[in-house]
Amino acid sequence: MSYRRILVPVDGSRTSNKALVAALELARERGGSVRVVHALDELALVAGLEYSAVVMQAAREQADKALDDALAIVKAAGVEGDSRLIDAPGQRLGEAVAAEAAAWKADLVVVGTHGRRGIGRILLGSGAESVIRMSAVPVLVIRGEGDD
Repeated sequence: MSYRRILVPVDGSRTSNKALVAALELARERGGSVRVVHALDELALVAGLEYSAVVMQAAREQADKALDDALAIVKAAGVEGDSRLIDAPGQRLGEAVAAEAAAWKADLVVVGTHGRRGIGRILLGSGAESVIRMSAVPVLVIRGEGDD
């Protein structure tokens, strides 16, 4: 299968950057493009924070930085790409990424996983697992180093 339109959710962590590098290698090999996305609402949901203007402003600033940094990596790799902030109140990460993958007509989603187990997974959930369950396109999961 030809993966030429590759969607990569990013959060600024080493794990998401590792997934981005893997996506860029695939895109470069196949002459494809990469779209980096950040689902804004998931940050607040995962952290269990109430929505306030201060919290949302901080979340937007972090999201913008994560997207800017990721897009700089895309451009430095010489791969065609763009970025998109997904501001979808109430949508979980898997839903937001799946909807964006469908709208952009992605061929592949590449997502990093922190590999949480036990209580950490119960409390925080698994973003990668959510993306896998919701996505209508193939998902490549890149395991992080466990030191994020």
